[in-house]
Amino acid sequence: MTTETCVPAMATDQATVDDLVLDLLPEQGAWSEEEYLFLTDHTNRLIEYTDGYIEVLPVPTDEHQGVLRLLYRLFDAWFEAHGGLAYFAPLRVRIRPGKYREPDIVAVLTKDDARRQNRFWSGADLAVEVVSKDKPARDLVDKVGDYAEAGIPEYWIVNPLNGTITVLRLHDGRYVEHGVFGRGQRATSVLLAGFAVDVSSVLDAD
Repeated sequence: MTTETCVPAMATDQATVDDLVLDLLPEQGAWSEEEYLFLTDHTNRLIEYTDGYIEVLPVPTDEHQGVLRLLYRLFDAWFEAHGGLAYFAPLRVRIRPGKYREPDIVAVLTKDDARRQNRFWSGADLAVEVVSKDKPARDLVDKVGDYAEAGIPEYWIVNPLNGTITVLRLHDGRYVEHGVFGRGQRATSVLLAGFAVDVSSVLDAD
């Protein structure tokens, strides 16, 4: 099959080509895991997947990246010193068959953790999300259930919208609050001995 038979001669502008490509993609609800993985193998956009549906996440803002940059440096330093490993998005984490998330930060306590697979991780010891303005419930509600389902022992929610950092710990398969920390306080961890961050410094990161 030649290029001429695949793309009509009129399809010379990018918008038309994009429409043609979109027509070839599966409809929402019909995506397979392999199709999702193939798509995300070939794009730098953050895309999550649940049972046949994909969700394209918004491009991070400057504020989001400033907060994430400081947080990653702090977490990375702790995990590096203790034999673990922390990464930042994009990196797919398989919650279960049929569900993938892309945490802002994801970490394991030991570098040789078997859940560290090359194409995606099949679990983690810690996840961190910086709440986005477009859909706060994604990080505040949806991912609370998702990361608990994946058995991730600790989940940090950094919320610039209300000036808090919430630290959740897994208990009997569900998250309970370790603490909700505001400006002027230091957010602490249950999982990471001695780890704490100044909330104001994180929220005001530039």
